[in-house]
Amino acid sequence: MRSLSFLTAALLPLVLPLVQPMAAQAQPAPCGGDFRAFLQGVSDEAVAQGADPAVAQRFFAGLRQDPKVLKADRAQGIFQSPFIEFSRKLISQDRLDKGRRKATEWDAVFDRIEAEYGVSRGVLLAFWAFETDYGGYQGNFNTANALATLAHDCRRPELFRPQLLAALELYQHGDFDPATTTGAWAGEIGMVQMLPKDIIENGVDGDGDGHVTLKTSVPDALMSGGRMLSSLGWRPNEPWLQEITLPDGFDWALSGLETTMSVAEWERLGVSGRNGALDDGRLQASIVLPQGRGGPAFIAYPNFRVFFEWNQSFTYVLTAAYFATRLEGSPVYDAGNPAPGLAGPQMQQLQRKLQARGHDVGEVDGILGAGTRAAVRAMQAELGLPVDGWPTAELLQAF
Repeated sequence: MRSLSFLTAALLPLVLPLVQPMAAQAQPAPCGGDFRAFLQGVSDEAVAQGADPAVAQRFFAGLRQDPKVLKADRAQGIFQSPFIEFSRKLISQDRLDKGRRKATEWDAVFDRIEAEYGVSRGVLLAFWAFETDYGGYQGNFNTANALATLAHDCRRPELFRPQLLAALELYQHGDFDPATTTGAWAGEIGMVQMLPKDIIENGVDGDGDGHVTLKTSVPDALMSGGRMLSSLGWRPNEPWLQEITLPDGFDWALSGLETTMSVAEWERLGVSGRNGALDDGRLQASIVLPQGRGGPAFIAYPNFRVFFEWNQSFTYVLTAAYFATRLEGSPVYDAGNPAPGLAGPQMQQLQRKLQARGHDVGEVDGILGAGTRAAVRAMQAELGLPVDGWPTAELLQAF
């Protein structure tokens, strides 16, 4: 699955790339070099795995590298936006209203998904909205070329080579045309943007026509999305996210996904729902402060972590999870008054300083990812600052 708001077609290409709902990755495979020789190697691998040689030859014969795919793969700037800005950009009243109309229009399909997989309709509506604006913009990149380009590129061949082989398998089944099938730049197809391997493993013929058609069939797309979330570990009929109010004197060091306690334990510490009671006291949960102690506060239940199997961006995941609650009736969050965050160059400067102090922040990219957030918390603790995981100018100047 994959994307957002359609943020607008202009911003969309910056979002699609990050969603990699892959369960297990293959061992690194050869990449780079002459493109035609590379394709021949993939074709030989497919034949060794049982593909018909003539079919494989037809599939790979017309594939071409797409430089626009590589350009999109390197452009991730939108994820530098903090949660409040990002969520306000993606979540409009129009998108909410349209989602609620879709929930009514496809009520019977959502009932089936909830009965079979226990996935709430708000969750699938959120992905449907963010990935393709409810099917309105599904991407116009040639899927086979995109997958071949990314598999040949040596940045993530272990992710995309299996997807290219899976596209060949779909082609053999008559469900993929390398000349005409289009989608996102990273190879996702259809209304909820699924990669070929995920379609093979989790595709559902929701409308009963004998085919899994994610581009044009709403039942197929939604049922497949529900099944995929289930396969990724979704716990049936459980919550995922809820806005909370924190008590005075709350220990900020307890926030973050690294700390998990039962809902009952959080309640004993004074945590309460901002709009209604917290869920089952036996559930394990974490406190999420996307913009530190001055901003919004949420409690994240076990299903929240499944969102990260769909997309690795914390900002995207939290926005999608929050939007799903809005679609089911939750009010707008209390934005609070968070301290100003760091702009891209400042964030990169902070990442370099954290690296110099021995912290693993991953790539110095100006994005507040999981590694940088954990390093920020560790540095805040070391400096005696409130440990809320939110990088500020105060922290940047403190060491």
